[in-house]
Amino acid sequence: IVTALLLTTLAVTIVGSLFWQQQVQVRSIENQRLQLQKQWILRGALDWTQLILRADATIDNQNNSRVDHLGEPWAVPLAETRLDEYVDNPRANPEASDAVLSGSIEDAQARYNLNNLASNGAINPRELAVMRRLLANLGLKEGFAQGIADLVAGGQRRSTTGGGTQGGVQNTTQGDGRMRVEQVDDLLAVPDLTPEVLETLREFVIVIHSGTVTPINVNTAPAEVLSARIDTLSMSDAAALVAARETTWFRSVNEFIERARNIGATGANPQDLSVSTEYFLINGHVSMSRAAMDMRALIRRPGTQQPSLIWVREF
Repeated sequence: IVTALLLTTLAVTIVGSLFWQQQVQVRSIENQRLQLQKQWILRGALDWTQLILRADATIDNQNNSRVDHLGEPWAVPLAETRLDEYVDNPRANPEASDAVLSGSIEDAQARYNLNNLASNGAINPRELAVMRRLLANLGLKEGFAQGIADLVAGGQRRSTTGGGTQGGVQNTTQGDGRMRVEQVDDLLAVPDLTPEVLETLREFVIVIHSGTVTPINVNTAPAEVLSARIDTLSMSDAAALVAARETTWFRSVNEFIERARNIGATGANPQDLSVSTEYFLINGHVSMSRAAMDMRALIRRPGTQQPSLIWVREF
């Protein structure tokens, strides 16, 4: 009897272990399938946003007006939308009916491009002053500006020309050996810059490797960025300009400069400003069953050309 009980216990233990391993494998396969489904949904949403941006550029071209502002369709966020609303027979896949998608398109040029701080590994003093003003507007230590500029400059490739005055050979080196700044999170490498400081700064800066100083869009930039970009523009005056453009956006840079001059902000450089945008940030969130995924992407839309994907990150 004891032997029979032992054998029964052993058999139950083995069978239970096999069932547990099988359950783990099934759950792992389900998670992988959900992961792939979420990725494809977000990639589909990314293609959709590219169509929206291209349609916007086509309309602007037809109207002979290259102006991007927050009153356009691309600036309207997508609220949480159940995907089964667009499926003829959602009961065919019960899990697919649980998928919820939301997202938004942001103007990347509403933010300050950190790559403006340096060119060819050399810090631009004028842009360094802009960064200091932005930090002050956000209530952060202005001393972080120098560390951020050093980090950006240290990761840039430097080109030198040698071989005499005629037919010089251009050589490229990787700065002082630091990694190139690719995203805002890389600023944590700056001494004493804490995650709390980074979170405050995150919504006002971006990293765009455009090769030139990226102008800000005066139709979409927040007051903190406008005031930092124009040294004679106070925060209160910048906030007034932001409030005024909600009813009437700026159709040209000269119109903005004239409006700023009327309130005492002089000396704005037209090359630092723009009323159109070439770079856009795409934010996406999808939840399906028990899992969720977020995506952020940077898209470049040069004029009326087909938008191109610069990078995409999933987390």
